[in-house]
Amino acid sequence: MVDKTLDLAGPGISTYREVEKVLPRDYHPLLDRRDTQEAIFAVKTYIEEHLCRELNLMMVTCPLIVTTDGGINDMLDRDGSRTPVEFPCGLGLKKRITAQVVQAATKWKRAALQQFDCQTGEGICTDMRAVRKDYFLDHDHSAYVDQWDWERVITAADRNLDFLRMIVTGIWKVIKGAETFAHKEFPDLRTRRYKPLPDELTFLHAEEILERYPDLPRKQRETAILQEFPAVFIVGIGYPLADGLPHEMRAADYDDWFTETTSPEGKIAHGLNGDILVWNPVTRRRHELSSMGIRVDADTLRHQLEMSELTHLMRLPYHQGILNNELPLSIGGGIGQSRTYMLLLRKAHIGEVSVTVWPKELKEIGEKHNIHVLE
Repeated sequence: MVDKTLDLAGPGISTYREVEKVLPRDYHPLLDRRDTQEAIFAVKTYIEEHLCRELNLMMVTCPLIVTTDGGINDMLDRDGSRTPVEFPCGLGLKKRITAQVVQAATKWKRAALQQFDCQTGEGICTDMRAVRKDYFLDHDHSAYVDQWDWERVITAADRNLDFLRMIVTGIWKVIKGAETFAHKEFPDLRTRRYKPLPDELTFLHAEEILERYPDLPRKQRETAILQEFPAVFIVGIGYPLADGLPHEMRAADYDDWFTETTSPEGKIAHGLNGDILVWNPVTRRRHELSSMGIRVDADTLRHQLEMSELTHLMRLPYHQGILNNELPLSIGGGIGQSRTYMLLLRKAHIGEVSVTVWPKELKEIGEKHNIHVLE
């Protein structure tokens, strides 16, 4: 029996022997480095403009560092396996500020909705940069992270699957539109080698996918479902499924993975969050583009912290803001920028669209496969 606990948290393939096995052996980039840079910024502009228009957002600046004691950094999961970079700052202060490099702007955005006076149906979008030092560095995971982190004010009546689906459908419209735009502006991207993205996403609950593939661990389930549906939104990530395990670990204090829901067939499930995954025809692997969800309210925050044995976090300012109903109800998520460029520009390695650090071993493996990362 396969151990299904091994990939519940901590992304990446885990060994470079395995990385070498999965990299494509017939890869030839469709755009050279100069054209790739032009395409990146053209696509970036398109997505930011259309995402703001589709979801009624405004572009705002966001922090690279936050204070440790504010509890506002994104912990990514709830098993403590991925910790932020932490350091003292403020030369000359009697007591220096203990700061952290953000891992995502997830919690900051919710408080920032008030800072920018967003009303119901309005929101913000950020050009977020972060460091996630505990990732295994492979062809689609790096320590440097860039995302369109967005957040929008909602009402209590919006906290349901229909509203979630409406928002996700809007995001997919923008991503699909960006592909069409890129192909028009850069004709070399049009090739019969790779199928375009489907016009629509398939929505499936994590429980449904587990029912189809009960013996497979999470990543293999995702790979299998993408053979049937090349673009999916997996609903309900974080709450234990029928096999006693969550589809994947999720932090207890931002997405709502606790709320009970009912499928059209009358099946009970949990969660108002999920991920957009697609089949990448270049790498021939699963490819995550976005993680998002309706955020916790006071009740679901308590339940999720209790289930995760993290009730000590309730004393932190951010969590107090939710428990005391001082922060607005919201929906939000992050769309990986480099992940999106990698997919739309038909790249085999995220290092072809993003400059960061890579181990020598990985760069040498890439060279064998005609993959040349940016330095």
